[in-house]
Amino acid sequence: MAHSTRDRTRDSTRDAYRAVIGMTGPLLPVISFFGRLPVAMIQFGSVLLVTETSGSLATGGVVACALALGQVTLGPYVGRLADRHGQRAVVLAFSLVNAVAIAVYTAGAVADLPTPALVALGLLAGATIPGIGPLARARVVPLIRAKGGDDRLANTVLSLESTMDELSFVLGPALVGLAAVAGHPAYAFGMAALLVAGCGTAFALHPTGRTARRGAAREPARARGAAVRPRLPRSVYVVRLGLVFLGVLLGACGAGITALTQELGQPGQAGLVYAAMGVMSAVVGLSMAALPERFGLLARWRTATATAALLSLPLVWTDSLAGLYVVVTLFGAVYAPNLITGFALTERAVPQDRLAEGMTFAASAFVGGQAVTLAVAGRLAEAHGARAAFALGSCAAAVAFGIALMARPVRPARHEKPGEAPEEAPTGAAA
Repeated sequence: MAHSTRDRTRDSTRDAYRAVIGMTGPLLPVISFFGRLPVAMIQFGSVLLVTETSGSLATGGVVACALALGQVTLGPYVGRLADRHGQRAVVLAFSLVNAVAIAVYTAGAVADLPTPALVALGLLAGATIPGIGPLARARVVPLIRAKGGDDRLANTVLSLESTMDELSFVLGPALVGLAAVAGHPAYAFGMAALLVAGCGTAFALHPTGRTARRGAAREPARARGAAVRPRLPRSVYVVRLGLVFLGVLLGACGAGITALTQELGQPGQAGLVYAAMGVMSAVVGLSMAALPERFGLLARWRTATATAALLSLPLVWTDSLAGLYVVVTLFGAVYAPNLITGFALTERAVPQDRLAEGMTFAASAFVGGQAVTLAVAGRLAEAHGARAAFALGSCAAAVAFGIALMARPVRPARHEKPGEAPEEAPTGAAA
């Protein structure tokens, strides 16, 4: 009986993924994956690149922080432009500009420009990121719903998208790490510039980009006006705050991994260790589609943040490369559930005509927490060792769990069907 139940669950999950791919076409996930790969390469790789050229982990953290802050600052604006004008023109323009910005930033790092100049170039490289990951979610989920997909298929889309994010954060750091071992991290940045130009253009020109534009064009002019945009429910801001602290956790772990591998005399292993964490996260992310609907989003959020807080603790006492691989791989299981749940809660609560903005804002909240932490944890690790950076991450995970515990369920108006019970989504704690 148990085997039969597992087989039915596995078949149901496989059918859900097949249905999603059948609605989007097989090409879109491929180009969106390779289009988001450069983000992972330059976010993690910036620490290695600038540390390699400047000789200072603290400088690498500051410049990486600037790059991430550039993405955080302009990312929601990119989503807002896509909501108003469609994704095609917006993604095309930002992809080409970002390719040039990455190339200039890389050249500046190799030339060992002063830190203020690198910070400015990092800001530019981050600010021009086209945001293919969150925009793919904003494009595909409405497409699935328009073709009759229910909440289960929408959750399957978000699981697939988050898995592609995780795989990009596996392959991206791995490529940077291999480039560092083979010669120089700058080689990976050259590849990133080519990928964002080619795959970003392909994502922009994909036929589903026209579908997204027609949806934007059908909206009444008053709905597109900034002064009359629909207000966001309180739950959206609660989720964003939780994602900020998840970003702090990831940023602290990245700084800790870089610092510990340096302490152990094997800095080139940092990208590979980070990739091991991403592999586990990707595997868990794919399995999220098999969770029963009765396991609501609020319960998932609390479980995911609690697990993150618990599994982050062993990192503080890790002092060997083998131990780091083991602990980080296990710890990787917490990221996909947190991200998938955060994006699912956002998709449920955000009005349709602000979905691209909502998705990019959720991604920016996560990246923003990571950005600030890269600078702080880099200096912390340089002064007190990797253990201090990991401890900062554990504290952030505990705060994220507290936010999830204080959240309260609400009844979102969107996506409900007659006779169906509404999905749970969190709002702020009761006053």
